[in-house]
Amino acid sequence: MQSQTSTIVPAPRPRLHRTNWLREILDTLMLVIVIYTLVNLSSARYMVQGKSMYPNFDDNQILYISRLNYLLGEPEHLDIVVFHFPGNPQEDYIKRIIGLPGDVVEIRAAQVYVNGQPLQEPYIHEPCEPGRCQDQHWELGPNEFFVMGDNRNHSSDSRVFGLVTRDHLVGEVLVRYWPPESWGIVTKIGAPALAP
Repeated sequence: MQSQTSTIVPAPRPRLHRTNWLREILDTLMLVIVIYTLVNLSSARYMVQGKSMYPNFDDNQILYISRLNYLLGEPEHLDIVVFHFPGNPQEDYIKRIIGLPGDVVEIRAAQVYVNGQPLQEPYIHEPCEPGRCQDQHWELGPNEFFVMGDNRNHSSDSRVFGLVTRDHLVGEVLVRYWPPESWGIVTKIGAPALAP
């Protein structure tokens, strides 16, 4: 009788493949490009030019804005926004939303009213001078916004150039990050919550 011996054959070892260093560099570069593109499509950086938003924003401060906030949600009263200037879409302005679509905005005796209610404005440094805040009345239609600068006596805003349409809104200001001493998350009223 023949004896059967079984031979145990070891399983082949998994082969490790060396990756090509050039391929790794290209993959990393592609990932960086994709991340960079996504960040820039969803956000932007803007430099404040002028004093129209003083004291909450000063000349040459750099802001981070979210483009996604208004793609995913609706603008709200007192949001601080960057928008394309209606008279020249190549220029961008920063202002505060005072009136939303359907609102009635009035200025009477230098006081701003929204839908008949006086607007409480703790973010204003000095009251509006009567010559700069003449009595006016606006009824906002669909997709129209009334914007004003916080420095009411030195701001060109909806009182001057009219209403801003939704398609002109670029995004909501979220963070003030330059210069470093002014860094902060922008709150609804505009003052930054100071970093710890």
